[in-house]
Amino acid sequence: MTDFETLNALQAGLEGWFYPGITALLSVVFTFLVYKGVLAVVQRLTRSRTVPRLFLDASSTALGVVIALVVLNGVLEAASPDLPLLSHFQHAATLLLIVAVTWALVRCTSAIGDVIVSLNPVLEGQWKRARKVETQTRFLVRVLNILIVIVGLGAALVTFEPVRHLGSSLLASAGIGGIILGFAAKPVLGNLLAGMQIALTQPFRIDDVLHVQGEWCWVEEVTATYVVLRVWDLRRLVVPLQWFIENPFQNWSRNDTEMMGTVFINVDYSMPIEPLRTEFDRLLKQAPEWDGKTNIVQVTEAADTNIQVRFLLSARDSSALWNLRCAIREGLITFIQEQFPEHLPRVRARLVEKPEQ
Repeated sequence: MTDFETLNALQAGLEGWFYPGITALLSVVFTFLVYKGVLAVVQRLTRSRTVPRLFLDASSTALGVVIALVVLNGVLEAASPDLPLLSHFQHAATLLLIVAVTWALVRCTSAIGDVIVSLNPVLEGQWKRARKVETQTRFLVRVLNILIVIVGLGAALVTFEPVRHLGSSLLASAGIGGIILGFAAKPVLGNLLAGMQIALTQPFRIDDVLHVQGEWCWVEEVTATYVVLRVWDLRRLVVPLQWFIENPFQNWSRNDTEMMGTVFINVDYSMPIEPLRTEFDRLLKQAPEWDGKTNIVQVTEAADTNIQVRFLLSARDSSALWNLRCAIREGLITFIQEQFPEHLPRVRARLVEKPEQ
């Protein structure tokens, strides 16, 4: 084909697509503008925290794109079959529609999680149930989103003609491919299954206080494959879900947030215990972190040079307990320094004179 023939073919194609293209563009723009107007009216007439409104706000943009692409596909289907490259434009519009529908479904499923969490707020006395619902919901929504994306990707691939013709060959090799894929995706699948087990059995929930690998931290986020833990110094510890299935860890708020802690003080044998008991009781009553439940003083160790006194106390949660222990320890040390400085730990020794020879 000569250059002149190519230019003539291009000109003919542009002329043939002029009116259908203008029609498609105007239809899509008009549909999107009408949708935006209806959306604005609905949002003005409805309350922002109702369940339908939460779904609408979450998927409004994706839903508008879906509606516009549906109109575009309808215009292309009604176009003359003699138009050049019509099948390619129809294929592209179909792919965009599949992507938009997948996007809208992902947004809607995420809205489901937000709705469930909003319907189960953390109220006084019901924090355990609310956190349990939130943990299960967040994980199941992420798994559902992954499945939706996989189905959308499969639907997009099926639109290609070579993929459909390869169906018989793929079925014949499905056994071997499944084995290879299983080994390749073993870490991912292991974490997904571990996440399902954690969501169902609830060894921990969002905002639970855990002690993991020597770190004191809170559960900040639970994804489909890993858990984000917020350490007390604001670092983030990312741990795969499979680790929680295979390794022991401490949950300091499994049933209740209330915790007991200890403060140890070493003093001389001559130190009277009753003043320490009285001062400990006074310090606890002045501390806002104390929950008023545990107040015990015991001598737990008698070494060669000094004795060890244990002060057992309790607080409403782990953070308050840490602050309470530090305050009580400081108060007791100050009390001993001011009132009984001679009873601080000391090393006793006896001088023995060497006999004269």
